[in-house]
Amino acid sequence: MKFFKAIIASAVFLFIAVFIYVVHITFFTVDVVFYSAFFDGVAASLLAFFLLTALPWFRIFSVFERSLLFIIWLLTAYAIAISVPTIIDRSLSFYILEKLEQRGGGIQLSRFEDVFSKEYLYEHRLVDVRLTEQQASGTILIEDDCVVLTDWGRALAGFSRYFRTHFLPEKRLLMGEYSADLTDPFRHSGAETPTYTCSVPPES
Repeated sequence: MKFFKAIIASAVFLFIAVFIYVVHITFFTVDVVFYSAFFDGVAASLLAFFLLTALPWFRIFSVFERSLLFIIWLLTAYAIAISVPTIIDRSLSFYILEKLEQRGGGIQLSRFEDVFSKEYLYEHRLVDVRLTEQQASGTILIEDDCVVLTDWGRALAGFSRYFRTHFLPEKRLLMGEYSADLTDPFRHSGAETPTYTCSVPPES
């Protein structure tokens, strides 16, 4: 009986989560897709937990069991936020599939660099989207046409660089060959400082 009611309660949570998400994206503004979807899931988890506590039909659950269901719903909300709207919004893999479908099902392999540089960047407003996300996350500041790292952004960049170097696979399949190129993608960058850098204000 408890298992059946837990399934029903979780189905109610999913219905509420989808409803809140649809209302949010239809009638309200969204700054960052992932944050928006996740907070919609948190709101759905709280509302479902309230129903779980208030409705007599669910009083079969102890406080501990209700808490466990609430935690499961939060984790589910996080997984769904990443796996559905965020992946579709950000995924280059989905873009490739959509672009192939748009172009009749096939694109010359030698022209994919043109597709990415001349179509992908503009169609998805990639620079605008990513800079907006990083500003909302507090990792960058934009001052006088200069994009600079915050202390938080510098810490994340350091962690990312360390993880990439030491914990990404060194034998990764890339177009038929196994390579370690992506453990250090900057290895082929020139030693000279490019002309697009700008002065970074001193740390506070």
